[in-house]
Amino acid sequence: MRARELGVRIGLLDPGPLDAITDVPGVLVGHTTLIRGDGPLVVGVGPVRTGVTVVVPHEDDVWTEPLFAGCHRLNGNGELTGLEWVRESGLLGGVIAITNTHSVGTVRDALVGHAARAHSNDSVFWSLPVVGETYDGALNDINGFHVQPHHVDEAIASARPGPVPEGNVGGGTGMVCHEFKGGLGTASRRGTDADGGWTVGALVQANYGSRELLRIDGVPVGQQIPTSEVPSAWDAEELAGTAGTDAAPTMSASSRVGPGGGSIIVVLATDAPLLPHQCERLAQRASLGLGRMGSIASHGSGDIILAFATGNRGLSRTAAVRDGRETVDLRMVVDKAISPLFQAAVESVEAAVVNALLAGETMTGRDGVIAHGLDHARLLDVMARYGRGPRAPAG
Repeated sequence: MRARELGVRIGLLDPGPLDAITDVPGVLVGHTTLIRGDGPLVVGVGPVRTGVTVVVPHEDDVWTEPLFAGCHRLNGNGELTGLEWVRESGLLGGVIAITNTHSVGTVRDALVGHAARAHSNDSVFWSLPVVGETYDGALNDINGFHVQPHHVDEAIASARPGPVPEGNVGGGTGMVCHEFKGGLGTASRRGTDADGGWTVGALVQANYGSRELLRIDGVPVGQQIPTSEVPSAWDAEELAGTAGTDAAPTMSASSRVGPGGGSIIVVLATDAPLLPHQCERLAQRASLGLGRMGSIASHGSGDIILAFATGNRGLSRTAAVRDGRETVDLRMVVDKAISPLFQAAVESVEAAVVNALLAGETMTGRDGVIAHGLDHARLLDVMARYGRGPRAPAG
């Protein structure tokens, strides 16, 4: 069940046909989901609740045909590799991957290997992949390093256009958001024809936030469904860490993530012809969507955003030599016409987080820690009491 299917309309703009990042033509998404084992944590064995998600920016060779891109750090207690080159060059040149905190290195190296194998005849090929993370150690054997290179290859092989699985899938499998079960979420918003008709799509790996701060369409849902009613996975994780087992050492209080941490990775895509600095401006607006959900970008949260634009395809293929100079013709959205794209970014990010919460199903992880899904009927009851009852889906 997704927000618009439930009758919860986020924002004023209409979504694309799929209400997903794949509404941006050419964008593909793939997942590898790893779920196995139950009971006490045994490091290296399980239980396993993790995975990897990939966003493929277009259907041609993404490793050699870059796109304009920009990024933004709302809070930096996290990782999204490769951003120094994005900032320096304004270009994104490859598949984007998202996984758990301790698997970033494995996934990054796997992407390099995947790209190198695809360009084995190019002796000077190189890659600086973009790989993000959020922490799934409340539910997953995060120190067991269960994500392996072949899982990355499988996620890329599974990448498709069309509807995007959400919730307990891919990199979002073991994630917790606002102390409910979180995970992967996606949404899109399309400007009017008068505003250019461009689409902005968002994909989030949502693993942040305190319950009491959660707001949906402006309604203080977290205060109305407190942890005394629906327990927090972080409280259960703390108890599990305090108890410990012979097989798994306890975590110190300083090493636990807790509701004030967790992190979120946001990927924005648009078919608008944006230049790199405009992509950066778009990425900044994702922060407003998170703020509308109740994020305060706390000290312990890694909130990092990447935005790319497909509206200037062919940056490496269409270069022409004119008067002895190698150039490429570009388009750009004029500044006075960019605000509708900002609105689309804000609304699509907000809606993507809501979709992640609605898709996240109750999950029992290591040591019996439970992350409870957000009950749809209970949510609608709260929304109705604030005058936000079900409305006809947009689009």
